[in-house]
Amino acid sequence: MFFKIIAIATEKLNIEGLTKEFKDVHSLNTNDIVKFYRINEPELKTTTINWRIYALVQMGVLTRIGRGKFSLGNSKIFIPEINSKLKTINSKLKKEFPFLDICLWNTSSFNEFMVHQPGRFYILIEVEKDATQSVFFFLKEAKYSVFIDPTKDLIEKYLPDEKETLIVKPLVTEAPTQKIEGLNTTTIEKMLVDVFCDDVILTAQQGSEMRTIFQEALIKYTVNENRMIRYADRRRKKETFMNYLTSVSNLRQQQ
Repeated sequence: MFFKIIAIATEKLNIEGLTKEFKDVHSLNTNDIVKFYRINEPELKTTTINWRIYALVQMGVLTRIGRGKFSLGNSKIFIPEINSKLKTINSKLKKEFPFLDICLWNTSSFNEFMVHQPGRFYILIEVEKDATQSVFFFLKEAKYSVFIDPTKDLIEKYLPDEKETLIVKPLVTEAPTQKIEGLNTTTIEKMLVDVFCDDVILTAQQGSEMRTIFQEALIKYTVNENRMIRYADRRRKKETFMNYLTSVSNLRQQQ
C-alpha cells in the first residue's frame, strides 16, 4: 500500500515536466509552481500544491534558497579552501581573543569564478569593529604583513608585492558565515554581497569580472537569495544589490 501511494504521488508531481519547464531558470518561486500545476489541474487547491512542494524538497528535486524560492536539484554548498596559513592565524587569534567573533577568508576564493586570475590575494580578517585595532597590532607584533581597512590609494601605492597580505576590517553584524574545520569563514552569499559592495579591497573582481563571478556562482552552487538580501541590507546596499541581481538573472535567462 505504501509503495502504491508513492507511485501515485510521483505521477501527480510530474517531476519530468517540472524539470523541463524550469531547467534554464536559476530560481523559481511558489507562484511559478502553482501556475505550472494549475495548467492541467485548474481547480487544484493551494494546500495540495504546498504538499507537492514539500514532497519535491524531501526528494531532492527542489532546494529551498529563500522564503518561497527554490532551485532545481540538491543543495551544492560552496566551501572555501582553508589552508594551513588560515588555520595558523585563526589559532593565534583564538588563543589571544577567545571570545571574539572572527571571519577569516582569502580573496583567492573568487578564483574559480573568474576569467582573469589576479596575481595578488588578501587574507581578510573580519572582526568586531571595536576590536580591529587590537587585532591589527597583535598581528603586526607577530611579524605579519598586515593592514587595517586600507583605502584605495594605500592599496595602490603602499601594499607590498607579496602574494598574500593580511587585511583587518570590521565584521558586519549578522554577516552570513559558516564554520569549516573549526574556523569561521565566508559563505557564497557573503562573498557575492562583499564583491558588490567593496570596490577597494576587491578591485580585481570588479566590472565584467564581477558579472562573471555572479553568473558562475549561481550556476555552480546553491545560493540563498534571502540571506544575500538581508546581508546587503546590513551593508546599506539592499536596493542597488537587488537591481544588480535581477540584471544578472535576466542576462542568464537570455543566454
